[in-house]
Amino acid sequence: MHNSQSILPKIFGAAFAIGTLFMSIETQAQKSAAFRPPAVPLVTHDPYFSVYSTSNTLTEDWSKHWTGAVNAMTSMARVDGKPFRIMAPMPRDVPAMKQTDLQLTPTRTTYVMEGGGVRIKLTFLSPLLPDDVEVLARPVTYVTWEVVSLDDKKHNVSLYFDTTAEWVVDKPSQQVTWGRYKAGNLSLSRFGSQQQPVLNRAGDDLRIEWGYLYIAAPIDSGLSAVICEDSKARGGFVSTGKLPDEDDLRAPRPASDRWPVAAQSYELGEVGATPVSRHLLLAYDEVYSIELLNQRLRPYWRRNGAEATDLLKDAERDYESLKVRCKKFDDEIMGDLTKAGGAQYAQLAALSYRQCHAAHTLAADWQGNLLSFSKENFSNGCISTIDVIYPCSPFFLLFNPALLKAHLTPVLDYSSSKRWRFPFAPHDLGTYPLANGQVYGGGERDETDQMPVEESGNFLIMMAALAKAEGNADYSKRYWPVLTKWAEYLKEKGLDPENQLCTDDFAGHLAHNTNLSLKAIIGIGSYAMLAEMMGHDAEAKTFRLAAQEMAKKWQTMAKDGDHYRLTFDKPDTWSQKYNLVWDKLLGLNLFPAEIAKSEIAYYKTKLNPFGLPLDNRSAYTKLDWVVWTATMAENRKDFEALVNPLYRYANETPSRVPLSDWYWTTDAKMVGFQARSVVGGVFIKLLEDKAIWKKWSSKAAK
Repeated sequence: MHNSQSILPKIFGAAFAIGTLFMSIETQAQKSAAFRPPAVPLVTHDPYFSVYSTSNTLTEDWSKHWTGAVNAMTSMARVDGKPFRIMAPMPRDVPAMKQTDLQLTPTRTTYVMEGGGVRIKLTFLSPLLPDDVEVLARPVTYVTWEVVSLDDKKHNVSLYFDTTAEWVVDKPSQQVTWGRYKAGNLSLSRFGSQQQPVLNRAGDDLRIEWGYLYIAAPIDSGLSAVICEDSKARGGFVSTGKLPDEDDLRAPRPASDRWPVAAQSYELGEVGATPVSRHLLLAYDEVYSIELLNQRLRPYWRRNGAEATDLLKDAERDYESLKVRCKKFDDEIMGDLTKAGGAQYAQLAALSYRQCHAAHTLAADWQGNLLSFSKENFSNGCISTIDVIYPCSPFFLLFNPALLKAHLTPVLDYSSSKRWRFPFAPHDLGTYPLANGQVYGGGERDETDQMPVEESGNFLIMMAALAKAEGNADYSKRYWPVLTKWAEYLKEKGLDPENQLCTDDFAGHLAHNTNLSLKAIIGIGSYAMLAEMMGHDAEAKTFRLAAQEMAKKWQTMAKDGDHYRLTFDKPDTWSQKYNLVWDKLLGLNLFPAEIAKSEIAYYKTKLNPFGLPLDNRSAYTKLDWVVWTATMAENRKDFEALVNPLYRYANETPSRVPLSDWYWTTDAKMVGFQARSVVGGVFIKLLEDKAIWKKWSSKAAK
C-alpha cells in the first residue's frame, strides 16, 4: 500500500505531462490551421512563373502574379448536377463551396472545400526539393483534386479547371496564340505570345512575354480539353457539365479579347467514401531565361537539349514519388523549425520557403554548369544583387551550398574580369533578366552610390560560411586574388565607414555606421578563417590580428551605456546589429558574448506590436534582419520574444501581397518590397545547430 501510494503522484504527474504535451501539439496545429498568410503561394518557380492567391478564400479573387497582375485560374465542381466554384470569383451566379481549411507547408498549399455532400482538397505542389537540382530546376507545379463523400452517400462529381492567356504576356492587350496536342499519355494545351520577343526587356514590374505556358493532363476516359473563350468553356461546364466540342481558331488575338482559356474537365463518376483524385501539370518553357554578358543562357533543365515535352513527361513520371518525397521533406523541416524556434517561427519559414525559390532562376552556362540568378523584386529589378543574395544565403547554406555557389560564381567571374576595375565588390550584374554588367549607382563608371564596405563584407562572410558548410575552402581558391583585394580594402576602410550606403539603402547614406563596421570586421575575420583553411598561415595571422584589434576599438567607439550606438558619433541612438550573428555562426569569436546579450536585452525594451524597428530613426523594420538579430539570443524565450511578432505581422497585415520584408512595426502595413528572396534569411536559426546544419547540407552532397 505504501509503495502504491508513493507511485501514484508520479503516475498522475506523467499523465499530466503527456496530456500537456498533446494539448501543446494540438494548440500548435490549431495555430497553423488558423494562419492567414498575406498571400498564398500557388505556382512558384522563378520571377516570371510566380502566382499567388491574395484573398482570404480561394473564391474571392483571381490568382495573381507576384507583381499584382492577374494570372487567372478557375476551378469548379459539379456535384449531382449542381455547379460550385472552388477557385476564382466567377462565374458570379455559381455558388462558392465553403472553404473549411488552408494548409501551408514549404512545398505544398492545400485548400479544403465542402459543399453538395462532398469534400474537395485542392493542392498546389511545387516540388522544390533543394537536394535534387534536377527536380528543383523543373518549372512544373502539380494541381491535384481529391474528392470524397461526406454523408455516406455516393455523389456524381465532375471537375473543371482553366488558365487564361494572361500568363504569357506582360499586358493583356498583347497578341497570343495557342494550340493543343498529345505527348505520350499527356494531353497538352499551350499558350504563347505571338511576337516572342525573347529577352528583349529588363525591369522590375514586368511579366514574361516570350516562351510558352503548358497545361498537361494524363489522358483517361473522363478527360476533356478545349481552348476557347472563357464564357463558353465555363458556361458549358456550368450548364451541362460539358466543354465545347471545338477549339477557338480565331488567333492570334489579344489575351483580353474574349479571354481565351485552356480548359480541362474530368468526369469522376460516382464518388463515395473512397477518395477519388485527378491532377494536371502547369509548366512554363522560357526557351532562354537569362542573358549573361551578352550571351543567352538556357534554363538549367534544358541544358542537355530537353524540350518541353521531355520536361512534362519526366514530371508526370515522377508525380507519385514526388508527392511522397515532398511530404517527407515538409514534415522533417517543419519538425526541425518548430524544435528550434517554435510553431510560429516554423509557419513563418514555411511561408517564406517557396517565395525565396521563386525569386531566382536556375540556368546553365556554356558548359552546362549550374548558375543561379536572383531578381531584386519590387525594388529596382537588379539581377544578382549581392546585398540580396547575402540575406537569403542562410537558405542555401542550409539546404544546398552548391546553390549559393551558383549565385556567386557569375558575380565573382565578373569581379575578376577587366571590366570591374574597383578595389571593392560590385553591387549587381545588371537588371533582370539581363546580367550584362552593374547598373546600380555609378555602374562601371565611378564610385557614385556604390556599396563598397557592404558588398565586400557580404562576399567574404558568405565565402567563409560556404567553406564551413563544405568543410574546405576549395571554392575560395579559385578567386583568392579578388578576395584578398576586398579584404585589404576592408582593413583600410571598414572600421569607421565613410558616408555610404549599406544594404538598407532605403534609409539613405550614413557615415560611421556601427553595424556596417561589424560587417567589415567579421568580413576580415572571415578572410583570415579562409586563409587558415588554405594553409596561408601568415595571411591568416595578419588578418586575424587586424580583425581582433578592430573589434576592440569597435567596442569602445560604439558603447552607449547599456547598448551600442547606431553610429559611432551619435549618442542616444541604437540599431539592430544583425551582422554580429556571423561571429557566432562562424565561430570567429571576435566579440565577447556580452555584447549580443546586452543588445538583445535592450531590443526587448524597444518592441512594437509587430516587431522590433530596424533602428531608432523609424518604426519600420526588415523581417529577415529581425530573425538574424533574434538568432544572437542565448535562449529560446528571447528568440521568440523577437520573432513571434513577425508571425503576427504576417497573419494580420492588411497588405495582401507576397510576404513583404519591409513593413511598419506599428500597424503591420507594408512600406515597400514584396515577393523578395531575402525572406529565405529566416532559416538562419537552423545554422546555429551544427548537427542540423550538417544534416541538411549533407543531403545535397550525396
